[in-house]
Amino acid sequence: MIHDMGGKYHHGDLRAELVRVSLDLIAEQGLGAFSVAEVARRAKVSPGAPYRHFPDKESLLAALAATVACQLADRVQEAIEAESEPVAALAAAAGAYTEYLIERRAGMNIIYSDGLQGPEHASLHEQTRRLTDQFVMLCLTVSDRPQDGLELMEQLFTQAHGYGTFYLDGVFKKQGYSTEVVVRKSVEAARAAIEGRTRM
Repeated sequence: MIHDMGGKYHHGDLRAELVRVSLDLIAEQGLGAFSVAEVARRAKVSPGAPYRHFPDKESLLAALAATVACQLADRVQEAIEAESEPVAALAAAAGAYTEYLIERRAGMNIIYSDGLQGPEHASLHEQTRRLTDQFVMLCLTVSDRPQDGLELMEQLFTQAHGYGTFYLDGVFKKQGYSTEVVVRKSVEAARAAIEGRTRM
């Protein structure tokens, strides 16, 4: 087995550790701070060690994005299962997205990063479909036409991401809003959007 810098990681463990460290780095400093060199430094391995598991920066970012999509899908599923009717479930799903974005600085901005759309990133695409399908199914349930459902999904993702971004960028902090308040506002906005479209 391959060991890096004092044998801290076995060959099979370092890949997962690099993804975990990447997630933490982005949560602290945003996507702009992401680099293979910084991830290696934080993981306490040599600068070349990550390339034994990821051929390039794009591959590490794709693995990170797949993890974000998976974690988001899990979080959204929990929110949906806690509600008994579709409108409330869909609004809760939007709130779950906003909450995760605030916690991790990661959402669609990571999942749809430039360069990750190719077929070589199959795991990312699978997890992204899992996430979006949760919203699609509920949006189609509350909409009369498929096109309306797709437009509603687009609106909900945009609103949910916007509420989280306003918090992260300091806009809502200046208003004294806590994370809980922002998530609640995201849920309320989602419900208003859903009910507005279903009355059309």
